[in-house]
Formats: sequence, structure tokens, C-alpha cells
Amino acid sequence: MEPEVIEYLRTPPDRATLEGLVTAMGNGARALLRRKGMPYDALGLDDPQWTDAQLIDFMLQPPILINRPIVVTPLGTRLCRPSELEFVLDILPNPQRGAFAKEDGEPVIDAHGRRVAPG
Repeated sequence: MEPEVIEYLRTPPDRATLEGLVTAMGNGARALLRRKGMPYDALGLDDPQWTDAQLIDFMLQPPILINRPIVVTPLGTRLCRPSELEFVLDILPNPQRGAFAKEDGEPVIDAHGRRVAPG
């Protein structure tokens, strides 16, 4: 299965798409914010005063504020940073067969297709 990769800086999502992703994830717009450095800090986005609609407005201005990757499958929508790869595995329609490791070499799936305990 080949993923469809959308380069969000070249083709940023529109409001409806971003709202749909937030709704599908079910944990609010704040969960999609990229928190590291600028512009998150400069805009004071850690302040709880911002509503989901306002946070989406911010993410639409410089889309760099959108955390990624966001993975969408028939089984769900999740923010799947590399360190949280196991979340991707939960929503893939076809289970991983054979050994699989993160980019840093940490094993995630063993040779028998079973998850490896973190650590």
C-alpha cells in the first residue's frame, strides 16, 4: 500500500480540511499545533484563551504551525510523529508483516509480526 503524501507547505490544507482532520482526530485543534519554537512561542499559543477556531486560523497563516505527519486511513485519523509510530500501526488496514524499526533503529515489530515493547 502506497501512501498519498501531501506536502503541506506547498499545498496547505484549507479551513474545511483542517477542521475535518481535527474532528476526525477527536482531541481538538491544540493537539495539531507544532509547539517547537517560532512562531508558536512568539504568538503565545500556549495560552488557553485560544479557541479551536482561532487556533485553526493561526495554523492556516503559516502552515508550519501544523504538526505532522497526520495519517488518515479507513480505520482512523492520527497525528503520528516518528516517536509515536505505534499509533500509525493501530490504524493501518493491513498489519505489518515481518520486522520493522523506527528511523533511529529502535525495533517496533519483530520478525514474527508482533509489537516489541518500548524501551
